[in-house]
Amino acid sequence: MEISQETIDISFSDKFFSKQEHEMIYEYCINNTNYRFGEKDSGSESPPTGFVNNIPETHIVYKMINIILRKRVEFIRDMRLSRMYVNCFAPGENAYFHTDGDCITFLYYPNLEQYDIDEGGETKFLVNGNVHGILPVPNRMVIFDGNIKHSATALRNHHRFSVAIKYSNR
Repeated sequence: MEISQETIDISFSDKFFSKQEHEMIYEYCINNTNYRFGEKDSGSESPPTGFVNNIPETHIVYKMINIILRKRVEFIRDMRLSRMYVNCFAPGENAYFHTDGDCITFLYYPNLEQYDIDEGGETKFLVNGNVHGILPVPNRMVIFDGNIKHSATALRNHHRFSVAIKYSNR
């Protein structure tokens, strides 16, 4: 996948990682015990939601994701990887709309089970006064401008994991 900065709004790529890479990311998400209660979104008066796990720079998953993104997305090659973490939401738990700030955000869906539309779990984006959703299809990578208001929605019957990767010019 070759993405140019001029075409970026909100886009996604399916089957982003190999089967082995996808499974490695999923295993990290479900087996890591370093989750902490969610964070309050910047500039928001909303309470924290979900759980968060910062992926250490030294971890193989961090290194692998960064290398693959830099190979496939040319315009981020000179940017700084500012943060990589896992979001986890329990069934029925929904987040608030927020922005990530001045960055390019990649959002990856590591779940393994086939997606069912009745499960929900989409990431909602507020664009020109309308809400648009991207479905959390396993092994899908979403890319968007961090200044776009967005929100996670929970799955109906399963925990919803997503890996957030943020690149910035600072």
